[in-house]
Amino acid sequence: MLRRFASNAAASLRSKDASFNAFVSFTDSPKTENGPLNEISIALKDNICTSGLPTTCGSAMLQDFRSPFDATVVKLLKEAGAQIVGKTNCDEFGMGSLNIHSIHGPVINPFRNDSRRAAGGSSGGSAAAVAAGLCDAALGTDTGGSIRLPASYCGVVGFKPSYGLVSRYGVVSYADSLDTVGVLAQDVQKVQKVFQYINKRDHNDPTSVGVRYREKGRVLAMESVQRWDGESLKGLRVGIPQEYFPSELTSTSSCILSSIRRLLVQLRSLGAFIVPVSLPSTEYALSAYYVIASAEGSSCLSRYDGIQYGLRVPPPPGFDLTSTSKIYAHTRSQGFGREVRKRILLGTYALSADAFDNFFLQAQRVRQIVRNDFDRVFSIENVLYSEMTSEESKVEGPGVDGVDVLIHPSTIRTAPHLDNVSDASRERDTIQDYVQDVLTVPASLSGLPALSVPMQTSSSLTPSPPGKGYQEQAGGEDKNRDGWPIGVSIVGQWGTDELVLRVGQVVERLNQG
Repeated sequence: MLRRFASNAAASLRSKDASFNAFVSFTDSPKTENGPLNEISIALKDNICTSGLPTTCGSAMLQDFRSPFDATVVKLLKEAGAQIVGKTNCDEFGMGSLNIHSIHGPVINPFRNDSRRAAGGSSGGSAAAVAAGLCDAALGTDTGGSIRLPASYCGVVGFKPSYGLVSRYGVVSYADSLDTVGVLAQDVQKVQKVFQYINKRDHNDPTSVGVRYREKGRVLAMESVQRWDGESLKGLRVGIPQEYFPSELTSTSSCILSSIRRLLVQLRSLGAFIVPVSLPSTEYALSAYYVIASAEGSSCLSRYDGIQYGLRVPPPPGFDLTSTSKIYAHTRSQGFGREVRKRILLGTYALSADAFDNFFLQAQRVRQIVRNDFDRVFSIENVLYSEMTSEESKVEGPGVDGVDVLIHPSTIRTAPHLDNVSDASRERDTIQDYVQDVLTVPASLSGLPALSVPMQTSSSLTPSPPGKGYQEQAGGEDKNRDGWPIGVSIVGQWGTDELVLRVGQVVERLNQG
């Protein structure tokens, strides 16, 4: 009886998803555990291993792969009683920001059905599944914004925890020092609830942070929360990073600026202190990220060669079978998509003997500078890196600006039309994509917790010229408002995930009020 019910539920879910292409597989087995997540249905990004469903990573290279075990996060969710409903579409191996690089086809944003818009990527399927009401929550992975961007485009909450808090064991790697498993849901409370059960130390994951650091970060976060005066935010210091408001943001969507300004006015009315801050290394962060992510991706994906692992493409007649490198090249050329091949080539060059010092090592130095920038503006100590950083580069004591969290737009635009983001039209969008990464990549490089919360787009605030402050005007609507969702990001110091989520709940309440 239970199995028949589960099969019917999977068929119903498949039918509802037909318009969105959010899912790539569905489970038809009933859950076996009762627990605190008993009433929550959860979807999993298709790069998270499951023993009962395929794990394709959106790639022909793994189109027939089935893992013999569940990832640690899947195991924890099942033990807590969650119902795993299926696997969600994603950009191939997590490489992409629009969910158009997948053997399963693009994901359609379900926010409105009057136009075909991108859901964002690479966790676009997870965001779309939540937005369409096909599940209560979903797991995604975030390497440089892959949870926060689709969350903003689809109008849901997306949370990237501090790097090392959530196990990556059983998660197919893209970039080992950046990949982070996170949660998407309709509201912050549900994100918080799911995060509570996957935020566990895992000895199977060498990047999983120990209990001592977790506890130190949690204590510092709660000390900050306890400074608030009841329902007010008196005592909370909110930093506004000036580098996260590029000129392209003004020209593409003034409604985003207007909504941010309105939020800051509301936060200030509750007692929060708004502090302009500067993160001068932001302009270098993107170059460092592209080098590091591509280099690590090149290394992680080297195992997929058709002999050791992954798809094996039969050679054509007359093929030279005595050349191992040619066999590898033939399989990898057919098994990987265009975007993945491009990043592998870039990463391989960055790791080459001629380029290693000038590119990869230099990118790692820039990464430390980016971390130091954040440490200088936060009032809370970075408990993870303060003991690991060399004396020359260490930032002593609390940051000079003394802020608890940073707030900035999650995206520079609303969800783009799918017809405008095909491979043929990607060249002209490269600069806009680069600017978009300004808003998400630095937190990823530094391993910081970041939460995207949906914002109202109607506003009684009108944009000011960049650098001219937040000007409140009576009446008026944003010229660029198209009715599609936008998000605001809250970023905290490493380990202060609880603080970020608490501030997110306040922002969510203000938007709903």
